[in-house]
Amino acid sequence: MVSSNSVPPGSSSLYPTFARVDLSFESGEGAWLNGSDGRRYLDFGSGIAVTSLGHAHPRLVAALQEQAARVWHVSNIYRIPQQEALAERLTAESFADRVFFTNSGAEAVEAAIKTARRYHYVNGAPERFRIITFEGAFHGRTLATIAAGGQAKYLEGFGPKVDGFDQVPFGDLTAAEDAIGPETAAILIEPIQGEGGVRPVPHAELRALRALCDRHGLLLIFDEVQTGVGRTGELFAHSWSGITPDIMAIAKGIGGGFPLGACLATEEAAKGMTPGVHGTTFGGNPLACAVGLAVLDVMLEPGFLDEVNRISLVFKQKLAGLVDDHPQVFDLVRGEGLLIGLRCNVAAAKVVGAMRAEGLLGVGAGDNTVRLLPPLTAREPEIEEAMARLEAAAARIEAELDEAELSAAEAAVAKAVAAEAPAEQKS
Repeated sequence: MVSSNSVPPGSSSLYPTFARVDLSFESGEGAWLNGSDGRRYLDFGSGIAVTSLGHAHPRLVAALQEQAARVWHVSNIYRIPQQEALAERLTAESFADRVFFTNSGAEAVEAAIKTARRYHYVNGAPERFRIITFEGAFHGRTLATIAAGGQAKYLEGFGPKVDGFDQVPFGDLTAAEDAIGPETAAILIEPIQGEGGVRPVPHAELRALRALCDRHGLLLIFDEVQTGVGRTGELFAHSWSGITPDIMAIAKGIGGGFPLGACLATEEAAKGMTPGVHGTTFGGNPLACAVGLAVLDVMLEPGFLDEVNRISLVFKQKLAGLVDDHPQVFDLVRGEGLLIGLRCNVAAAKVVGAMRAEGLLGVGAGDNTVRLLPPLTAREPEIEEAMARLEAAAARIEAELDEAELSAAEAAVAKAVAAEAPAEQKS
């Protein structure tokens, strides 16, 4: 038995599963956070695309305070009016007929996986349980979702990989079709890989996947945990491709910072999800759903998403200039709306650190990419300030590169001089 005092004095009692930055925040407003170090930070990470309307948005605060004074939790044993109202709003604004609420994105993806498997089960084909996924994907941290993502760094040390997922290369439609067999139930894909490096799936490819699913009797599942709820300039990212899924997982932005996720599905796809086959204690609680309703109230106001797209274009044009001006540091810009990836020519972690030193917060991702995820309420002053701080971060990195290059050049000269020295001087 491990003794209760085995944690070293002065260290946190938390699991050491996060390499945390030694920084905390005391308050925030809009795109800004006030750090415990006395500095003010421009938050272009948004809690990894979560605080979609910025910090302390007055309408979200009011909705939470009002509901908190009434009832917090009753469980899904009873009807929850706020949950029913939010489900009606989501289905009215999407392809879906049914909604299951969760606390997180991973839970929403789990519900999507179970929905797809149950669909085939009730159709008399229980052998159809396998799901095709794509390299570079990230679908969550549960045992099933790390298996769906397929990344070795998340699978290592957790025993046998959960069966039922067949991974194919990103962007390889032929491989996806070749992977379809008699046990295949669905295809699961992010319209834009967020954790994988902000890699958009071309619209034509998404349309081809829809046709592939229709041809083979498969369900198409979109993981819009990061791309959904306005982040790309549409309420849901798949709208850009002109198609709809059968099942979709959302989270992050729908709660504006309050834990909330959902699995959306058509009536047909959800027909196997009958009483008792799935459940949750906290999912869809009155507090979360009150905030979710307030998020949609703001986001669905006329012109809101148009402004997201306008600001996005301004920001990406400025970022393209940044790449041109600092080719040693940056490589390219990609993404949709305010889900923007800045791929780097130096370590992305170095760029994130330099940004933080300049008071700008971003998030690392795969493919040596920095994610820039400003709140959807960001406007020109915040964009201009972010650009100034990115310029300063780039200059900081270039100065370090110049010093390293100078040191390397001096070492090379010294080596050359030593090589040319007379033999007696070398002895």
